[in-house]
Amino acid sequence: MATSPSLAGLSAAARDGRTWPFEQARNLLARLVRVRLHPDEHAGAEPLLGSGQVAAALDRFPALQRPVVFETGYGPSGLPHIGTFGEVARTTMVRTAFRALTEDAWPTRLICFSDDMDGLRKVPDNIPGPERLIPDLGLPLTAVRDPFEDGAGPCHGSFGRHNNAELRRFLDRFGFDYEFLSSTDAYRSGMFDDALRRALQRFDEIQAVMLPTLGPDRRATYSPFLPISPTTGRVLQVPTLERNPEDGTIVFEDEDGTRVETPVTGGRVKLQWKPDWAMRWAALGVDYEMSGKDLIDSVKAASRICRILGAEPPQPYTFELFLDEAGAKISKSKGNGLGMEDWLRYGAPESLAFYMFQNPRAAKSLGYSVVPRAADDYLSNLDAYPGQEPAKRLDNPVWSVHAGHPPERGSPVSFGLLLNLASVANAADKVVLWRYLARYLPGATPEREPSLDQLTDYAVRYYTDFVAPTRRRRAPNAQERAAMSDLRARLAVLPSDLSDGETIQNEVYAVGKAHAFDPLRAWFQGLYEVLLGQSQGPRFGSFAAVYGLPETIALLDEALGGAPA
Repeated sequence: MATSPSLAGLSAAARDGRTWPFEQARNLLARLVRVRLHPDEHAGAEPLLGSGQVAAALDRFPALQRPVVFETGYGPSGLPHIGTFGEVARTTMVRTAFRALTEDAWPTRLICFSDDMDGLRKVPDNIPGPERLIPDLGLPLTAVRDPFEDGAGPCHGSFGRHNNAELRRFLDRFGFDYEFLSSTDAYRSGMFDDALRRALQRFDEIQAVMLPTLGPDRRATYSPFLPISPTTGRVLQVPTLERNPEDGTIVFEDEDGTRVETPVTGGRVKLQWKPDWAMRWAALGVDYEMSGKDLIDSVKAASRICRILGAEPPQPYTFELFLDEAGAKISKSKGNGLGMEDWLRYGAPESLAFYMFQNPRAAKSLGYSVVPRAADDYLSNLDAYPGQEPAKRLDNPVWSVHAGHPPERGSPVSFGLLLNLASVANAADKVVLWRYLARYLPGATPEREPSLDQLTDYAVRYYTDFVAPTRRRRAPNAQERAAMSDLRARLAVLPSDLSDGETIQNEVYAVGKAHAFDPLRAWFQGLYEVLLGQSQGPRFGSFAAVYGLPETIALLDEALGGAPA
């Protein structure tokens, strides 16, 4: 998904792009027209631009004084999960659509921001030796000891740095074009100093936004500034006792009871997270940021504070939450749901990005069961891409998944079919699968079909971990037994080396209709449950073509013999 290749020449088609990234790109363009061409007009929502209005806006837009800034945020209080990846992937999709819409003529940046200066409030459950981190509660995440070791000691010096490295490693592996920014580094370097002084000067206005959102107890002691204790190093949730805007300092009570005056600059304090979010938008000039629906009220508060700080808040986009297979919200500290490495054990990064593309406004389950379908849906769209009209290609998900440059071809065999093949062959090694694939695809080798070879790795792992332990073949009922006997007879008269899955599929359909299965899908479900030990799968004709007609007939004979494996 790297965004370096040019997307020039696509503006006309992008104006009419129907997918959500193009809708967001047009909304962002409307914001930029208002904010940068008419900075004094702040009333109302952004106007939506139609095709003709987009063309007019592009014609009259002056040279940009700075890049268009996209941002994603990450809290490294736990290991990165797929939701974090999804936010970066989706934001990259909008960035790519925006580049196409604007003829790739305007500079853009994607900042992946880690809020790693937050204090550790709870020890995560999914780390080694969690009890060792209890003494570090309250310390900034980049000061919390690293519980992960590589044999020579801690891997990265702190828990926050470790989690940052894990996130960057995955984003780099996928080829994202981004700039990583650490909150700790930004505060300490002085990058935020001007914005922090402005926040101090407008302390009362920020409080007027925040206090009504808090309960009575919290309201009594709340301050947007969280000082870092000079004695313990902890991030303190304490009142601001005095403010000195001219000097850029505040006074607070340290943990030992002493009153301390400290500058708000240079990393000596950090802001509470909603004012911090707003300050970051203002300091970095963020134009676009998406967030989950649980943060709708937070976006509203941060947007008001951003305006108090003298800047326009970014164009927002709200997506639904990611859920584990039990329907619970994904949590970094609990580690429920899939981790990024979990998905990559069973599916390609492209299939994960494809899954993230699908309807962000709908809640998504992030369990192992979604991986095979996502893999095959991705491959189906990739197969369709070359035959589509140029204007329609922009609406194909693979265009967004690959930042406008999808590969020429994918795998000639689906993930689902490979799973079925692994099931009947009881394959614990992809070499077993390749014995069938080489016959079905003459001349094919792992070297000549690298995408297929990678897919066989994923399929064998998924079969071994999830299918084999639960596979239960059953005996056919009377209707199924008669139909399978009929199917066996029909397949026996076909050429034994037939590799045309469509011809075989037609015979399977004919048998289902002849034996009055209603609905017809009950016939296919019966085939899969009796022959493969599962209730669904890919087209049976395609499976039989790859597995081989003689082998498929033998599978039917085994089932008809009344001895399910």
